[in-house]
Amino acid sequence: MDKAEVLQNVEAESQNLQEAVKGLDNDQMAETWLDGWSAKDILAHVLGWDREMIVFLERLARGERPAPEGVDYSDPNAWNAKFALEFAPISGSTVLAIWRQVHMNFLRAAKALPDDRFGEKDGKPKTANRMLADSGYQHYQEHTAQILEWRKSAGI
Repeated sequence: MDKAEVLQNVEAESQNLQEAVKGLDNDQMAETWLDGWSAKDILAHVLGWDREMIVFLERLARGERPAPEGVDYSDPNAWNAKFALEFAPISGSTVLAIWRQVHMNFLRAAKALPDDRFGEKDGKPKTANRMLADSGYQHYQEHTAQILEWRKSAGI
């Protein structure tokens, strides 16, 4: 996929995720249902990854190694728990508002990547494509589906 297609996917799937939580009040956002997680926890987790990936994208745009020295993402569950815990005392509506702002910065960083960072090399997706799929649109799709399924089963 080229840059325009990837960015279109990121924007569309972030909108779908926002639609999935639309209309939930703070109590509903805080209700746990996914292995002890709530919709708020999921948004906090997405927010955390978007925030982390802004640095990744900025470094990639400068031609640097994407992950900062000493940062290890090999244990995503620990990062997920960290992000959820960080936003635990904050209301769901506030977490959503913060995510929207962080996501705008995430998109800005993605748009700043040179076009040649997208596409394929040797038949494999380049780093920008992989990152924006894994931490972007595919990540949003996964959680949108979970939230919609929960809403359906809970009659919300």
